Amino acid sequence: MWDDEKLAKIRGKYAGVPGGVVFDPTFKRVAELQFKDGGRRVWPWANAATLLDAPYRPDAADLPDFGGLDVALIGVPMDLGVTNRAGARLGPRAVRAIERIGPYEHVLNMVPAAEVAVADIGDLPFRSRFSLESCHEDIEAFFKKVVEAGVVPIAVGGDHSITGSILKAIGETKPVGMLHIDAHCDTSGDYEGSKFHHGGPFRKAVLDGVLDPERTIQIGIRGGAEFLWEFSYETGMTVIHAEEVTGLGVPAIIAKAREVLGDGPVYVSFDVDSLDPAFAPGTGTPEIGGLTSREVLEILRGLNGLNVIGGDVVEVAPQYDPTSNTAHAAAQVLFEIFCMSVTALKARRGS
Repeated sequence: MWDDEKLAKIRGKYAGVPGGVVFDPTFKRVAELQFKDGGRRVWPWANAATLLDAPYRPDAADLPDFGGLDVALIGVPMDLGVTNRAGARLGPRAVRAIERIGPYEHVLNMVPAAEVAVADIGDLPFRSRFSLESCHEDIEAFFKKVVEAGVVPIAVGGDHSITGSILKAIGETKPVGMLHIDAHCDTSGDYEGSKFHHGGPFRKAVLDGVLDPERTIQIGIRGGAEFLWEFSYETGMTVIHAEEVTGLGVPAIIAKAREVLGDGPVYVSFDVDSLDPAFAPGTGTPEIGGLTSREVLEILRGLNGLNVIGGDVVEVAPQYDPTSNTAHAAAQVLFEIFCMSVTALKARRGS
């Protein structure tokens, strides 16, 4: 029962103490990232916006070791591969504009930015805004450079075709597994003379020998394009439709994903259209009947501990969402993938 003695004790500890002074050791680590001079908090709307409010290091790519970074956040503003509504080229800018994501992950009890050297290294430099083919050459070459430097890349697109070329860099020496959350399997064939469109990066990745289909799980699949995804089934990918999420339940999906992905290297690819348009209308190919934002977060948090070696968040097209909710959801998922990457990086280092 609360009484005067307890009140006096709590007053003795907290009365007159600035808001930036925090006693719990874990919470204190977060506060030290957020407060200056004891009580002056960083203004979330001030200064230039960056991905996850990480330091901005556009010079890192010009340094042989990427400036000692462990994790690089990379904008990939290219949407020449869309089949319907364009606009995802503006995704990185929209995600940067979202403030107050992290630095504390309350479910995982993590402060990932305090564990590793991370920076927003800017947007990938493209030679041409007009050539889809040269853009993919540029993506592959840039991410090879990141991987060779021993840095974990986390990208913000851009349309989903970018993932195919990222996987060519990530899986160059050995095919990787993939945790893929999306409304569409994206395993269709060439269309109208193009092999790089956003509906087929994972067929191409398997055929290129950089993606292991038997270690790939695709969650949230739905809609009228189902007839295009036979490649997923024939190659042994595990497909979980959106309507199955309710019946199976998130814990069962997490268990299945762990079974499929195992201990090997895993790439995480999140298409914002996996979310129902009620949560994320700002995307090129919305499909009703999708996942909730809470279901996605539960899945990602439940899979923390996988051997994640990279990831991406794609298909944010902000002009279709005046609320900015789509970009907000994407930024939070980006943070969760960052947490997964930090946990995996520490495990690989034995720390």
